[in-house]
Amino acid sequence: MRYDLSGRLVVGIASSALFDLTDSDAVFREQGEQAYRAYQEEHVDDVLAKGVAFPFVRRLLSLNDLADKADPLVEVIILSRNDPDTGMRVMRSIKAHGLPISRAVFRQGRASHPFMPALNMSLFLSADGADVRDAVADGLPAGHVLATARTDDESDPELRIAFDFDGVLADDAAEQIYQADGIDRFRAYEVRNAATAHDPGPLRDFLAGINRIQRREEDERQEDPAYRPRLRVSLVTARDAPTHERALTSLKQWGLRVNDAFFLGGIDKAAVMKTLDPHIFFDDQVSHLNGTAPATPSVHIPFGVANAPAHALSHTPGSGRQSGPATPGQA
Repeated sequence: MRYDLSGRLVVGIASSALFDLTDSDAVFREQGEQAYRAYQEEHVDDVLAKGVAFPFVRRLLSLNDLADKADPLVEVIILSRNDPDTGMRVMRSIKAHGLPISRAVFRQGRASHPFMPALNMSLFLSADGADVRDAVADGLPAGHVLATARTDDESDPELRIAFDFDGVLADDAAEQIYQADGIDRFRAYEVRNAATAHDPGPLRDFLAGINRIQRREEDERQEDPAYRPRLRVSLVTARDAPTHERALTSLKQWGLRVNDAFFLGGIDKAAVMKTLDPHIFFDDQVSHLNGTAPATPSVHIPFGVANAPAHALSHTPGSGRQSGPATPGQA
């Protein structure tokens, strides 16, 4: 019987975001593809260490206990530039860590993100910045996972997700005005259009999928008052009053919601993140992520005018890699 992905929250993830591939990447860079293949074959049963997105993925998949096992709420699929043979270590590591991930796309040396629409994916995560930029240029919702020093607290069952607004949940129309005309014109434009929702940004549909799971949690709490919801969503934006109104209006008109909202008006996001402690934070601004990435699992969404050549850095924080083709291990 055909397995239907519609109605599920589907996330694509590269092995570089799920696991720590430092050693195998070094072999590829220093010794080439044949040595890399031999290294992966030799270490096929060596379990890969957890990567930056592992805590997020583990908690997201754990929410499938709210549904029938045959009809899960969440599907995570590996998207990789590895070939099937060298990808075997990734799949064995997934099994060893107990992650319920059974589906994968392995394409030797070629990008897998073009298959996102066919797989109903609302998000693709990779530690390879060039791969992510290619996906975003193709109009797909993708994020570059940045290096962090944070470790996974497995005793914490909650999954906390934080989003910036402009260029992430919404498009960058307001950001374009800010970049071109400054803060006063930006504020005037947003006040004038406060009752009109923004056009959706790259991660609007991902938040919609998260909200569907939150509604399932609400149903569970109605049936069992002792149930404690595990999924919490925060909006963390540089907007302040009066521009906050249009952000909230957009969410409401889209039929979406967040549990918390931080309208910081230029306050350093990193300071807030230390207390909020999300398992993943999505932002389109490199300047914000330079502060959050060291202690908070952070994802750069290279979308819109903020990431045009005049504004973006040559490479994003947490990556020692300039633009160029991805290595198999990075995907």
